Amino acid sequence: MTNTTAREVNFDGLIGPTHHYGGLASGNLASSRNAMRSSNPREAALQGLEKMRTLLRLGYTQGFLPPQQRPDLTVLQQLGFRGPDEHIINSTAAQAPELLSMVYSASSMWAANAATVTPSSDSHDGKVHFTPANLLTTAHRAIEHPHTERILRTVFSASHHPGDHFSVHSAVPSIQRFGDEGAANHTRLCHAYGEAGVGLFVYGRNEQTDPANLTFPARQTLAASAAVARQHGTRAAVYLQQASRAINAGAFHNDVVAVGNGPLLMYHQHAYETAAAEQAFKALREQLPLQTLCVADADVSLDDAIKSYLFNSQLLASPDGDMNRMRLIAPSECEENTAVRRWLEQITQDHNQPIRDVSFVDVRQSMSNGGGPACLRLRVVLTDEQLAAVNPAFLLDETKINQLQDWVKCHYRDQLSPADLADPLFYREVMTALEDLVRLLGPQQVNGLYPFMG
Repeated sequence: MTNTTAREVNFDGLIGPTHHYGGLASGNLASSRNAMRSSNPREAALQGLEKMRTLLRLGYTQGFLPPQQRPDLTVLQQLGFRGPDEHIINSTAAQAPELLSMVYSASSMWAANAATVTPSSDSHDGKVHFTPANLLTTAHRAIEHPHTERILRTVFSASHHPGDHFSVHSAVPSIQRFGDEGAANHTRLCHAYGEAGVGLFVYGRNEQTDPANLTFPARQTLAASAAVARQHGTRAAVYLQQASRAINAGAFHNDVVAVGNGPLLMYHQHAYETAAAEQAFKALREQLPLQTLCVADADVSLDDAIKSYLFNSQLLASPDGDMNRMRLIAPSECEENTAVRRWLEQITQDHNQPIRDVSFVDVRQSMSNGGGPACLRLRVVLTDEQLAAVNPAFLLDETKINQLQDWVKCHYRDQLSPADLADPLFYREVMTALEDLVRLLGPQQVNGLYPFMG
């Protein structure tokens, strides 16, 4: 199946007003390093919006996913807390304050974990498929997927346009065998966006994995990846095991040690188990003109790759879809790391590979919690007809970015400490902010986005 007008659209997570450093994610070194420090929610959201503006001004189509309703008081109610909302906050603060960070988590900002996406040219029924990630490894993220499903149905709803273009599934079962972390472990490779491609599913563990070899959890399972591929009716899928060395070094997702787009897969030398990589690359080359770009450990150590988040850069074709003129949107930490900067300078001069430009963006507030530019976005390949069916409230132009920035400046705190989550007044601030976001986007267009609004 070929759709010559297809393009890749980035839907970034709009960082929510409860952005804080709770240190909740085992294996995420940045999260652990900055645990319990004060965060800057206003700065974080403005940095994220400026990254979206950067892509828009470069000529790319840009959308966003709204923040989830936080705190999620339904979780606290399920845990036995009762009464009016403010009373629930007070009771939790008094009896189990560690739960407040969980239910206030703004981690849905990392939209690469929101879902796995299969474009219509790769699915048997010709629809774009979405499966929210169950994120069961960490409690603060495991509560996200019901909200993610609601958001995806709001953004990608055929009711906003004639035709049935999208299929939003529920998450795969939240049991250990089916741990799923979304697009952070899935790469769609293709010759051109409108042509049939191959889904590369990277996993950290299967039924034979010995947990004794792992310092940190292997979050993605082979069983979950296969289940998602079946849900989507994926025409072509290849499965590849992440190296335990990478996981133990702090690469809790594949997108910390690899990034791919079009026919190019860029990865660190120690990203994958060697024999598994050879087999997977062979299978990929049988289906598309795969080009691999291996970053040698001698050039950029695994430690430097993880600290700088080199591989969590966005790898983009040119705005017109030319795969021979690619661009990296890299975190500013890459420019500040000597080894990484040197490698980037060298690679852009090497015309045997397609990366021609590197743009650096400041997303330090996100990076301090373990998420770079690629973590902040969900990639969705859409034809022109499908793009026209997307809820327009979630597609961006300069005016809407300005409006969202004004909303952030009005409602977000400059500083937020984990202790502030115990204040019922903060809860009321957040609810007011979400109410105003709905008014900004248009209540009719985003009806049902937030449960507390009915």
